[in-house]
Amino acid sequence: MLKEERKAKGYTQEKLSELTGVDPRTILRIEKNITIPKIDTYAKLVIALNMSNEEIGEHIRKVALINEERS
Repeated sequence: MLKEERKAKGYTQEKLSELTGVDPRTILRIEKNITIPKIDTYAKLVIALNMSNEEIGEHIRKVALINEERS
């Protein structure tokens, strides 16, 4: 979901990194659902992407399902 939002805004991972201060490798790992972002990192990303509450909720549900499947 974050990847789609980033691309819809026309941002590269590097540009999103510049806007948020989040390392581009971290953005890659979050987009690939390899890692779950800390709340402060997540906040920086959703603010920079101007995501709606619905979009944020949808992303959190997807991440929760992925983590449940991994357990």
